Amino acid sequence: MNNAAVKKYRSYFREKYISKNYNGKRHLMTTVLVTVMIIILSLYNLEQVAPWAWLTIPFALFLANFVEFAAHKGPMHKKMRYLEEIFQRHAVQHHSFFTHEHMEFDNDRDFNAVLFPPEMLLFFFGGIATPIGFLCYFLFGENVAWLFVFSITLYFLNYEVMHFLYHVSEAAWTSKLPFMKNLRRHHTLHHDRDLMNDYNFNITYPLCDKIFGTSYKEK
Repeated sequence: MNNAAVKKYRSYFREKYISKNYNGKRHLMTTVLVTVMIIILSLYNLEQVAPWAWLTIPFALFLANFVEFAAHKGPMHKKMRYLEEIFQRHAVQHHSFFTHEHMEFDNDRDFNAVLFPPEMLLFFFGGIATPIGFLCYFLFGENVAWLFVFSITLYFLNYEVMHFLYHVSEAAWTSKLPFMKNLRRHHTLHHDRDLMNDYNFNITYPLCDKIFGTSYKEK
């Protein structure tokens, strides 16, 4: 898509999908505050953690990285029955709003095209974190349950913040951080329409992209 086409789509998206009452900064702060509260609550409830239980953290973080990869490679880029809305939101809308040549927000209202909707927090914590947390509790005890909730909540927050930072201005100080430059480029290449269905599915850290051979680097 050329510059004119991107501008036209962005105008269409804002008119059709973003409420006039939408506040991008409030959306971002809600995501950060809710996840930070759950992270603090998880750590507060830990008591006399056995050394082996700390292994929950790297296990949960790797699991989250794999889920991120699999969901992105799967329903977010392939039409699947009952999951068409996910495909529409990501592969169609997000990738039309942001191309590899037009990655930056124009204004705060554009945060809507990157951040998960607030109701996604309810689904994530109520439909995923809580049931798996209870399973960990019954199988391995309370500390493992809280460590699991802590880990995947931290990863979710990391996902949202990192994805957000990939779309801020390249002149921003965050874009100049050494590790951010490579990660931002990894995601920018994914927004190339010739590459997006085959490469660079990890949005945070390209661990599973490396493992499964879907990491693309410019020659």
